[in-house]
Formats: sequence, structure tokens, C-alpha cells
Amino acid sequence: MSPTSMSEHDATSPKFLRGKYAICGVGETTYRRGSEESTRSLATWAITNAMEDSGLVPADIDGMLSYSGNDSIFAPWVAGDLGIRLNFYMDVHGGGSSTEALIGIAIGVIEAGMCKTVAIYRAMNGYSAVRIGGTGTRSAAPIVGDQIHHRAYGWQSAGQMFAPTFLRHMYEYGTTPEQVAAVKVAHSKHASNNPKAYYKKRYTVDDVVHSRIICKPLHLLDCCVETDNATCIIVTSLERARDCKHPPAVIQSVVGRCCKPRIDMHYQHGPISTVAGHYAKEILWPNAGVGPNDIDITGSYDAFTFTTMLQLEDYGFCKKGEGGDYVSSGTIELGGKRPNNTSGGHLCEGYTHGMNMVIENTRQLRDDVDDSCPIGPDGKRQHTHDHSEGGCRQVKDAELAANLGWAMPGTGSAMVMAKDLR
Repeated sequence: MSPTSMSEHDATSPKFLRGKYAICGVGETTYRRGSEESTRSLATWAITNAMEDSGLVPADIDGMLSYSGNDSIFAPWVAGDLGIRLNFYMDVHGGGSSTEALIGIAIGVIEAGMCKTVAIYRAMNGYSAVRIGGTGTRSAAPIVGDQIHHRAYGWQSAGQMFAPTFLRHMYEYGTTPEQVAAVKVAHSKHASNNPKAYYKKRYTVDDVVHSRIICKPLHLLDCCVETDNATCIIVTSLERARDCKHPPAVIQSVVGRCCKPRIDMHYQHGPISTVAGHYAKEILWPNAGVGPNDIDITGSYDAFTFTTMLQLEDYGFCKKGEGGDYVSSGTIELGGKRPNNTSGGHLCEGYTHGMNMVIENTRQLRDDVDDSCPIGPDGKRQHTHDHSEGGCRQVKDAELAANLGWAMPGTGSAMVMAKDLR
């Protein structure tokens, strides 16, 4: 389905912004462990790559957004290192639901005339410095704020906090570990065709369910890979984006940090097995003017195999309770009806708090994923659409992509993007 033209919208409607803004550049560092670099250095590397991807120079960028946490770095310092003078900047504390939310904020500040082009970045030494769950170089942090409801009961890591949602889904709908293990299988196939993925090995369901238990019912291979990396997305108006180096990914709809009635103890307002996408979809699809069946590619946050399954279900890609069947049917694999996380996602490519999934879908909509296909005389990849190991990961004729961000069961963000069919 093609993007809806601006003329079809009343300027007083939230749908007025549909198709008005776009992602014009993306960039990242390598995904590795033991970067031996500061997050400041990593951030400048990723933003430089995104500027090169877009064809922009420092003087073209006047806004910067980041999300902080653990060993992150502040935007004005990074901007100064790059020779960028900012008319607007903001560093937001947050995790997995930040990516799409910050894209929405970028649209808002540009619409308000506060700046014209915004670089959004995330820099983290997520393996060699502060790791998820409080381990790593600064592990002896005091218990403060909402942590009094978590760590005192042994809920320190994300897996410990999220696992009850999956356990309840297993109880209510008969979902099995083998079904969600298919998410790892699919994403590992995609990563095997991604030269920059940290893990390129293809796994089987047996590999996943026979890996050691981390936190019941999560096995080691149900969990994402921890990496050191930085990522960047550049947002501007569609008009300006069309003057950039690559075709833009046109933003159709954004949901930012939509949540359940409670997020600190979301299980006190059931159903426990329902996640924030249940509410977010009521904003996402009407504002985009499309529905789940129109989407060609998804980028569903895979901190764990089951987080992908829960979100695809609650955003309406299948009926409630049928998520296990959906992810294990081949639908989410390259060559299937609706591939998910075609770079390998957090399970295999690298952990970025959702940034790499937006980067991947941007490249998909440009027909520009960086796989092993040959470069033609025109400088563009000649995609074969042969998805065998070491081959192509470009989705043929992809026009609409949905990204489904996750912070925890009670909070999520989302976005729909379209190919520019001008």
C-alpha cells in the first residue's frame, strides 16, 4: 500500500504528519565485545557514518537526541566533537522503547520550527562496561526508586523481570519453548547473511531448548547478545530527505512510550500476558492509515525470543494466543510472508536498544541492505533474493515496514515506515 498524500489530511488531525517526515541517513559502528573505546568515540563514529550515508555535512544538522543509560554520553559533547552547532538537543533516560519515541520527538521539534534536521544516536559499551542486570564495571549500585520492588525479590535482570509474562502466556495458551525458539532460528538465518552480525551461526530449535537455563523458562539462546556499539538515525522533512544521497524511508506513524495502566508492577493490572502493544496499536494503525496485513517487514524487539512473539501478537499480526504458531510457522523468516528482524536483530546482530532494527528496515525500504550480494556497475547491490546461508537478505518489493519497540511488558513504542514511491 502506498503512502497517503498530505492533501488528504486536515491539518488539525494527528494524521496530518503522515508522510511528512523521513529517515534520510543511518549509520553504526561495528558490533563487538571489548571496544576499548569510550562511548563518546563510538557516538562520533556512528554519527559520522550516518552523515556519510545521507550525504549531509555537520552544518546540515542542527538537532540531536540521545537516550542515556549506563555508560552513555551527552549530545552537546558529541556535537562539539563533530563540529555541529545545535539549535535543539535533549538526552533522554531510557531503554528499549526510546528509539521510536525519539523519532516522534524529532518530528515534533522540527514541526515546531525548533530545528531542521535531527541526529538520534545511542552509544553503549553493553558488554565491556555496564551490562544489563547491573553486572559489569559498575555492578555495586545502590537500590533506589522502583528497584525496591524488583531487586529485593530477585528481579534484577531483564530476563527475571519479563519471564513471568511469558510463563503466564504458556499457562493460558499452551505456548511452548520450542515455538518461541523458532524466533532465534529465524533471526540466526538472517544474521548468517549479514557480514556485520556478531553471531552468524544458524541455530536449530534443539540448539535453543538444550542450551542452559538462565531464568526459567529462558535458555541461554533465548537471550540477546551483549555488544559494544553505537548507532545513529537522521530525521528530517521528506522534502529535504529527497535531496539526500539515498531514497528516504517515509515515516507514516509513530507511537512513543505507550504503557499499560501500571508499568512498575504491570502484573497488578492484568492480563499479565498482555503487553503495551495492545494499547499502542490503537494509535499506530489509524495514524498510519494501514493495518498489520499491509506490512511487508517487521522489526519486533528481541531482547528475548518471547518478546518478539508477544509484540507481534498484541499488535495484531495474529490473534491473541496464536503468537507461538505465528513465529514457528515460517512467516517471520526471509522468504516467508512477513520477515522479522532481517539483520538478525538483538539475538544475533548486536544489542542496541532497538536502533539496529530501524536501521535495517530503513535499508530494506531503500533496497539497500548490506549483504553479500555483488555490487553492480552502478554502485548498487544486485540482490539475488536467494536467502540461503551467506546469501541475500533483501526482501523483494518491500513497501511497508513496522518497528515494534519494547522497554518492558508494560511499555512500548512503535513506528510504520514506507518506501518513497514518488
